[in-house]
Amino acid sequence: MLPPKERLVDAKLNRYIRNKLYWVLHAPRQVGKTTFLKSWVREINDSGEAVACYVSVEDCQGITDWREGMSVIHKAICDYADWGGLPVPFIEDREPEGLLRGTLKRWAELIAPKPLVVLFDEVDVIQGDTMISFLRQLRGGFADRGVGKFPVSIALVGMRDLKDYIVASKDGRVPNPGSPFNIKEDSATLSNFSRDDVTKLFALRTAETGQQITQEALDYVFEQSQGQPWIVNSLFKRATLDILDEDSTETVTLANVEDARGKMIMARETHLDALAYRLEEPGVRSVIEPIFTGESDMNMARGEAFRICLDLGLVALKNGNTPAIANPIYREVIARHLTYAEQMAMPDPEWQWEKPDGSLDMDKMLEEFQLFWRENSELWESKTKSNYHEAFPHLLLMAFLQRVLNGDGNVERECAAGRGRMDLRIDYNEFRYVIEIKLLRSYHSPPAFLKKSLAQVRKYRDLFGSQTPAYLIIFDRRPEAKEKTWDERITWEVDGDVTVLGC
Repeated sequence: MLPPKERLVDAKLNRYIRNKLYWVLHAPRQVGKTTFLKSWVREINDSGEAVACYVSVEDCQGITDWREGMSVIHKAICDYADWGGLPVPFIEDREPEGLLRGTLKRWAELIAPKPLVVLFDEVDVIQGDTMISFLRQLRGGFADRGVGKFPVSIALVGMRDLKDYIVASKDGRVPNPGSPFNIKEDSATLSNFSRDDVTKLFALRTAETGQQITQEALDYVFEQSQGQPWIVNSLFKRATLDILDEDSTETVTLANVEDARGKMIMARETHLDALAYRLEEPGVRSVIEPIFTGESDMNMARGEAFRICLDLGLVALKNGNTPAIANPIYREVIARHLTYAEQMAMPDPEWQWEKPDGSLDMDKMLEEFQLFWRENSELWESKTKSNYHEAFPHLLLMAFLQRVLNGDGNVERECAAGRGRMDLRIDYNEFRYVIEIKLLRSYHSPPAFLKKSLAQVRKYRDLFGSQTPAYLIIFDRRPEAKEKTWDERITWEVDGDVTVLGC
């Protein structure tokens, strides 16, 4: 374990208690918020300068009646106080309008002569009027905060910043400056692991067990996770415990971590499944779809949905300002989730797609895809229940490739909003292939579009060597394309070192 305190961004822990400040900590799930809170509680209590308690309000999940919500929060405070060996501020027969304020006031009295610090976790599950009452009662006690009167410092911790909680609670209306929690000092967050953090984390295991790891394996863990702490830990855990013997000191290699990656994705672990589940929400779709297709959408970053995707950790800003899926693991999980139904509906391939030397017969495979597109695309697109209609060509091609390879190869995806394309890299045995997917729209000039597309696919191909087979697949999404016959729409040309397919 690495101390999560070291990854705090914009936090001023040394001031919060001394200066009696209230603050917010927000970060995506599984980044280390709860681990930090519990470790900080121990640190505060061991120092003797104050009494701190961790309180999770997760039991408020799904509660719509604010009166019931206040009762649940009161019970949570009493339970966590009891579990922490602290005086329990139980209050009987208190009206819900003042239950939280009264509970915290009573608790501060019981803790005196030391100041009380309360760290509320999972605050993002509180909704609607319950959230408004929760914040309003905290504000009501803020002016009187002090030893024996009210908690001197309170942290609200969850996935989202405070303003987002209030906006959500007020049906999207931005709150006025005085309502209902204008007492926040800071909004802090927890960063992902840096590359050095990933190295330090495994070094702790090496010091404890003697087990080593290769540098290329460490580099792969960071590349695939982009430092997302849950993914880093999961890859290390599977590579060391599931693949190698638990007591083994055998060096962890790149192959071990690659195997761990595949098993983690196929296991559909809760963290990954929970993210995939959010993809069906219309707001999340409005962000993820243009990233997948590479389209430019000026409205994508304007709404609350974009902030939600950032808060979930699904999306990150690549190179500072380009929205992209946060890491390759999430890209894989999203692609598999969105193409699952199509994969299950496709028959097993009956044609030979592997050559005697172990390479893919990419020409044959893509000819079969063109045939499949010709015979099924219009019907499947009309019947799909997915909301990702703009990304349908990308998803169908990925489903086809995944179905054919059936786990024997690896498909890496590169996508970001505004790039106008999706890049695929297929690794199969010792062979590598690149595919670029483009959508031809009515506003494009076909000659200029083709010229730019060829330049893009060659630039991507050259990252892996100029001899890497390269394919450009253009889906004609212009309305007039439907007036053409399929013989006119399905094309196959070779432009120097790039094979160009029309669909």
